[in-house]
Order: sequence, then C-alpha cells, then structure tokens
Amino acid sequence: MLADDAFLVREGIARLLAEAGIDVVAQFPDGTGLLAAVQTDQPDAVIVDVRMPPTHTTEGLQLAVQLKSEAPALGVLVLSQYVETRHAVDLLAGTHIGVGYLLKERITRPDELVDAVHRVAAGGTVIDPEVVRTVLATPRRADPLAALTGKEREVLELVAEGYSNDRIAERLAVTTRTVETHTSRIFSKLGLETDPATHRRVLAVLAHLRAGATP
Repeated sequence: MLADDAFLVREGIARLLAEAGIDVVAQFPDGTGLLAAVQTDQPDAVIVDVRMPPTHTTEGLQLAVQLKSEAPALGVLVLSQYVETRHAVDLLAGTHIGVGYLLKERITRPDELVDAVHRVAAGGTVIDPEVVRTVLATPRRADPLAALTGKEREVLELVAEGYSNDRIAERLAVTTRTVETHTSRIFSKLGLETDPATHRRVLAVLAHLRAGATP
C-alpha cells in the first residue's frame, strides 16, 4: 500500500513496483485511509511520504510510528525528500523491525526501491546513509559517541546503514576480523549487547542515541 499526497509520485511508484512483480493493492493521498486499510487488509508492507495533509509536516512519520505500534510485523518504508530527525528516531529505535527510511532523490535505480520493499517486508532495516548521518549528528545532552575513535565512528555509520561485517570490511579495505574487533569495542563502549542480526544492531545503536537526544 502507498500513501503520498502527490498523485504522479504515487502512480510512478505503483507502476515501478508492479513492473517488478509487487502487488500494489491500494493508494492513498493521506494517512487516514491507509491506516484503516492496513487494519482491514493487512498488507505485507506500506510506503509513506513524510509530509502529507493536513499540515504537511510530519504526518507520514507519525503514521509510520503508529503503524509499527499497532502492527509490529508490518514492513514500513518511509520515502521522502526530507529527514525529520525526531520522528525518524522514534520509528527506527526501540524494538521495531521491518522499517526503512529512504530519500527520494537518492534512489537512482528501480531495483533499489524494489529491494528496500522486499527487505522491510521480510523484517529487515533499510536506512539511507544521509538519514544515518543526520541522526548521528543530532545534538545530544550527553554524547554517547565521545568515547569512540574516528575509525570506530566510521564503522558505526556503516553498521547503522545496515551493512554486514563482511560488507564493511570490503568498503574499508580491511579484514572481517578487524571489523569484528571494531564493532565489539563500539558496542562495549556504548553499553550495548551485540546481536548477529544486522537490523537489530542498527536498532540498538539508534535506541541508544535516542536516549540521549535533545527533545
């Protein structure tokens, strides 16, 4: 299901997904109809914009948080032009799985969106690197990252983007064992338990950041 107040954007996304074999069962210009339809028809995933009627501020993100609260197994992908930090953290932190936040202008190939929908529907996490950087840069009362080295911060950003240790090792041109050492130190310094599931590691990091974020 899709919710976006821009008709052409909605239609474009629906056509792209349909061509990839994804059944788009309903489209809505706002969140009201989507919320009711999800409760009735129980889709595998929804895509929502951030700024929708009536105020065009953060309705979409608030809707996404509500949807995950009421239907934890539902895949929720936020697709927007904007990064709204406060509600983004509400969505991505905590115990939520099957969530994503992508920026429209940074999707350059159809398969990127199709893959994101499949991943959130399967319970994975998909976060645009720019969203990660913005969340990590949000002012905090007490900076939980202060104890991290520069390399550990770099690894943490890649962890938060959803990369596995093997992929991080490829990007940084180091061994997987080196990345494992970095991640172990990161979670130790942040007071977080490690988890083999990548998306749970992402949510743990964001949950910790949320605890220190400025309201």
